[in-house]
Amino acid sequence: MNEQEDFSGRLKVLAGLMVLVIAVLIARAGYLQIYEGDYYAELADGNRIRIIPAMAPRGTFYDRNGELLVKNRPGFTVSLLPLTSPISDDVIARLSDLLKVPTEEIQQKIAAHSGFDPIRIKQDVTPDIVSILEEQKELYPGVVIEVQPIRDYILKQMGSHTFGYVSEINDTELEKLKDQGYKSGDIIGKFGLEKVYDKELRGQNGGEQVEVDVSGKPVKILGKKEPIAGDDLVLTIDKNLQQAAEKAVDDQLAAIHASAAAAVVMNPQTGEVLAMVSRPAFDPNLFAHGISAKDWNALNNNPAHPMDNKTITGEYPPGSTFKIVTGTAALTEGVVTPDELIMDTGHHWIIPKGNSGGEALGLINFRQALAHSDNVYFYEMGNRLGIDRIEKYGRMFGLGQRTGIDLPYEAEGLVANRAYKAKWFEDGEWYLSETFDAAIGQGFNLVTPLQACMVMSEIAADGKRYKPHLVKRMLNPDGSVAKEIEPELLSTLDVPPNVIKLVQDGLHDVTKYGTAASSFRGFTIDIAGKTGTAENSQGRDHGWFVAYGPFDNPNICVAVIVEQGGFGAQSAVPIGRKILEAAFSENAQENSN
Repeated sequence: MNEQEDFSGRLKVLAGLMVLVIAVLIARAGYLQIYEGDYYAELADGNRIRIIPAMAPRGTFYDRNGELLVKNRPGFTVSLLPLTSPISDDVIARLSDLLKVPTEEIQQKIAAHSGFDPIRIKQDVTPDIVSILEEQKELYPGVVIEVQPIRDYILKQMGSHTFGYVSEINDTELEKLKDQGYKSGDIIGKFGLEKVYDKELRGQNGGEQVEVDVSGKPVKILGKKEPIAGDDLVLTIDKNLQQAAEKAVDDQLAAIHASAAAAVVMNPQTGEVLAMVSRPAFDPNLFAHGISAKDWNALNNNPAHPMDNKTITGEYPPGSTFKIVTGTAALTEGVVTPDELIMDTGHHWIIPKGNSGGEALGLINFRQALAHSDNVYFYEMGNRLGIDRIEKYGRMFGLGQRTGIDLPYEAEGLVANRAYKAKWFEDGEWYLSETFDAAIGQGFNLVTPLQACMVMSEIAADGKRYKPHLVKRMLNPDGSVAKEIEPELLSTLDVPPNVIKLVQDGLHDVTKYGTAASSFRGFTIDIAGKTGTAENSQGRDHGWFVAYGPFDNPNICVAVIVEQGGFGAQSAVPIGRKILEAAFSENAQENSN
C-alpha cells in the first residue's frame, strides 16, 4: 500500500468517527428534548421561578347563637426568602438584634428548612419594625414582610381551655405530621378545640408563582392561587352563659380566698356543653404571636396549673355526689327498700365511721338519707352491696373511662375496685372500711368535673347517657353546612324506672329541705341537686355541687368543684346557683324570641 492510499484510509476512518460522534450528539440531544425535556424544563424554571405561599386564614368560632368567639386579624410576619443565595451571617446578626430573636434560633430555623417556602422568623411584629425593614432593604437582602392572618381570641381568657391556642409547629410535631402536608413554619392548633379540629380549621394555603431575575428580584407574577379559608365551627357554648359562669367562679374564689375551681354546664338531653370553666386560666393570645420566655415561665411555674383544663383533666374524689351511684345500686339490687328505716346513731355499728359533723339523724329512709347526705346510711348500703357491685354500677354510669368529649388530654378517672388495689399496693387485700369509703365517694374513687356532670345528667335524662360535645356544626367558607353534629346516645342505665324516680325525688329534696335548701330558698325554678365534700390530703377539702333543672323537664345540668374550698354547700353551691340563674334567664330569653 502506497503512502497516498494509507492517508486516504485514515481520512475515511476519521470521517466515519466524526459522523458517528455527530450522530451520537444528535441522538442525545433528541433524547434530552423528547424524552427528558419536561424534566430539564422544570430545572430551568426552578432557576427562575419561585412559589411564594400565602397562608389560609383559620376557620372562626361562633357560639350557638352566632356570637363571634374566635377570629383572625391581619398581622406582619418577618420571614427569610433566600431566592438566589443563602442569607449572610451579617444579615442574620442585624435581624437578631432588630427582632430580639437569638441568632441560634434563626440558624436553627434555616437549618430545618427545605424548599422555597419563606422561613418565618417572628410573627405579629409591630409597625415600627416593618418600617425599618422597608426603609433599609439594602441591609436586609432576603428578608421579606408577609401579611398573615393572626389568631385573635377576642374574649381573652374566657373559654381559653375550651378554645385552646395555636402556635408554630415544632420539630417533633413536624416529624409526626409531615406526611399530612404540614411544613416547617406552619401554624397549628396545640390545645383545646384548635388541636382537635386543626385539619378542618387550617384551610388550604395559596400563593403566587413569581419569575425572578438573576439577582432574585421578582419581575413578573406568572400565576396566583387564592388561599381557601378553613371551616368555621359553631359551638354548643352559649357566650352569655359562659361569661356568667366565669364571673360566678371568679367572684366566689375571691370571696373565699381559693385559687382553683372548675364548672361544667350541659344539656342532659343532648350532651351539648353550654359552658366550661377552669380556673386559673390563661390568655391564648400569648401563644398566637409567639409566647415569651417570661410569660411561659409565669404560666408553667404557677402552682395552681393554669394550663390544665380541670374540667376534664382534674381528678378528684367525688365525695357525697357518688351517693347517687351507691343509692341507685342499692335500690336496684334490692338490698334496701325505699321505706326501710335505718338507725343513724352518729357512727356505723360495724366500723366506727360517722357523719362529717358528728350529727346523728336517728331513723331515716332513702330519700331522707340522700337529702341530708347521711354517711352512716350509705356506709350500710356499702356494707350490703359489697365493693364489686359498687364498682359495677360506677362503670354503668360511665365512670372510670373517658367521656369522649371533643377535647384532648381527657382523664379516665377511677372506680374503686379490688384489682386496682392488688396491682398498686403491697397489701393487696380489700377491707370493709375501704368499701365504706367507696360508698360515699372517698378512698380510691376519682372523677373529673365533666364525669360528675354526666352522672347527674343521666339521672336527669331518665338513665340516658349522651356523649358530651362542644361543636354543634361545621360551616364551609361560603357559609353552607359542612357537617351537623347530632346527639349521640352512648348507653342507658340498666335500672328500673321507679329507681331513677326515687333518686330524682331524693335529689329534689336536697334543695327543698336538705343540704342545699338554705342556698335555694326563694329560687323560682324547681331543681334537683347534690352537695359533696371530698377529703384532700394536700390541704382543705374540695367542695362539690351538682344539679339539674327544671326538675320536671330538665335541660340544664351543672357540676362545680372548688379546690380546697371546704364544704360544698358553702363553696360550690353559691357558684351553682348563679350559673343556674343565668341559664334559666337565657332559656327565658330564647323562649320569648
